[in-house]
Amino acid sequence: MGLFSFIKEAGQKLFGGGAQAATADALKTEVQNNGFDASKLQIDLQGDKVKLSGQAMTQEQAEKIILSLGNAIGVAEVDTSGLKVDQPGTESTFYTVKKGDTLWKIAEEHYGKGQGAKYTEIVKANTPPVKNPDLIQPGWVLRIPPLAA
Repeated sequence: MGLFSFIKEAGQKLFGGGAQAATADALKTEVQNNGFDASKLQIDLQGDKVKLSGQAMTQEQAEKIILSLGNAIGVAEVDTSGLKVDQPGTESTFYTVKKGDTLWKIAEEHYGKGQGAKYTEIVKANTPPVKNPDLIQPGWVLRIPPLAA
């Protein structure tokens, strides 16, 4: 899959704690708390970089795991070069939320003018790890899935 960049100071609200950077154990717990099987994953934290390897069931699951890790405070990059996906699919676009963004605006930007109501697809694509999509924060990274034909 590759290397994914995040804003390491932006994950605080998602991770729900103080300004402490995440630990490898805390990241694995976050993945499990989001309902994913972490038993086939290896999470190696080196400073602000996470090396993710192992196995994910689907493309969607792999992308949500990447968001679970990357949207944690203290994480700047997630390297997935060692991650295998059992059921590959079309990759989503990743979008970093900017000040003033709304899900409607993001949907129109990615799906076309007049397609703001498709924001529900973005909500579904980011649950979990995003707990409350009405409170998206600048710096968070969201999955923007391709629209079904």
